[in-house]
Amino acid sequence: MWASARRLPTTPEPSLRSTAPQPTALPDRTKNLGYPCNLVPRYKLTIAYDGTDFAGWQKQEPPDPDATPDEHGDRPRIKLRTVQEIVERAVRETVREPVVLGGASRTDSGVHAVGQCAAFTTSAEAPEGRGWPPERGTEPLRRALNGRLPDDVYVSAVQQVHDGFNPITDATSKGYSYTFHASRDRTLWDRRYVHHVWCELDVDKMHEAAQHLIGEHDFASMAAANHGRQTTVRTIHNCTVTRETDHRIRLDVSGNGFLYNMVRIIAGTLYDVGRGTKESGDIPQILESGDRRQAGMTLPASGLRLEWIEYPETP
Repeated sequence: MWASARRLPTTPEPSLRSTAPQPTALPDRTKNLGYPCNLVPRYKLTIAYDGTDFAGWQKQEPPDPDATPDEHGDRPRIKLRTVQEIVERAVRETVREPVVLGGASRTDSGVHAVGQCAAFTTSAEAPEGRGWPPERGTEPLRRALNGRLPDDVYVSAVQQVHDGFNPITDATSKGYSYTFHASRDRTLWDRRYVHHVWCELDVDKMHEAAQHLIGEHDFASMAAANHGRQTTVRTIHNCTVTRETDHRIRLDVSGNGFLYNMVRIIAGTLYDVGRGTKESGDIPQILESGDRRQAGMTLPASGLRLEWIEYPETP
């Protein structure tokens, strides 16, 4: 569906140590954090956003299709509104120096999040107030970022992490939800956050079918053709379908990673089970086939939300 560790110098062997006076140690400003002081502190952000008006998480500058090509056939590029670009700009304005913001999950256009994670590195003691020294604290940093963000993005938490922290490769699992509004009447106020279906759905059969997805499987049949991954094998830790209200049905799925459009295709396949065009017992055969045509449709982005990303206890 829908994103350089610095190593500290090692201590010489005792027999090779110099007898010259050693330089004074740097003050340990992060002694209460459980790891050595970072000369260039790194911060992890937990980010929530309404994805409706974004072209996804990742920064994009495609060629302008309406522009006239130059003599080399190239078109000027346009900068799309993406979450990464918006948050990175807020970080840059806050720390007053260039930064690179890396995100954990490249959510697609229209996909929402309450638990996206991203990280950046900045200076600890740059001149003219640049950077963000650890002693300033993470809560003031969070408030400063939110003061520079639009209404559809919100930083819910900031944590200082070690300078080798990678929001992508350090993640151990992710959780997504997909919400259906199953009714003959449209929903209004939360229409951006659900997928409206006009038929009744059998939640018990959908949940039964979802259990076949748990475990390690080849999900080639439930991934977009251009998923761009070397392997389509993934492990699903949990998958449930529950009825929240008379007309509101929610799919929750967690795993060690997801392929492009995988959760939306899982939702589309379970939707077919719920409306009776597929049986719960069809799921193993669909997985075994590796044939994208055997699974359900790719449902719209509106119902999908990135709920959380899990990391080791001390990132």
